[in-house]
Amino acid sequence: MNFKIISIGSLKEDYLKKGVAEYQKRISGYGKLELIELQESPRDNVTDEGTSILKKLKDDEFIIALAIDGRQLDSIELAKYLEDTFTYKNSSITFIIGGSNGLDNRVLERANFILSFSKVTFPHQLMKLILVEQIYRSLKIIKNEQYHK
Repeated sequence: MNFKIISIGSLKEDYLKKGVAEYQKRISGYGKLELIELQESPRDNVTDEGTSILKKLKDDEFIIALAIDGRQLDSIELAKYLEDTFTYKNSSITFIIGGSNGLDNRVLERANFILSFSKVTFPHQLMKLILVEQIYRSLKIIKNEQYHK
């Protein structure tokens, strides 16, 4: 199981860097997690950021975009969705986290699935930590290993 996270902006806070690094290490026991951080547009231009994201995508990548208007899944449902995607669709999944102004519509249209973790807005840097924790939690659920409760 291979995961890639493409995000706008880099982690600036040490506690976020440490948290993401810890979950990246934990995930390595199950598969690979690649993190790609793209530069924020100087004018918070979603179109420019969308172009940068689209340049990083391959035609055959399975894309899950994170957006507030996406579908909400609980942890069990997310684990099942990821497991089914790996089993029936693709051996790798790419998640996309937009910048502070969200994602360009072209990125949302390219996505195979649009996921929302909540109707409330999270800082995009914090969202990366939440996402890697949920990937790890999903892997533990898929493998029927204790962690998620």
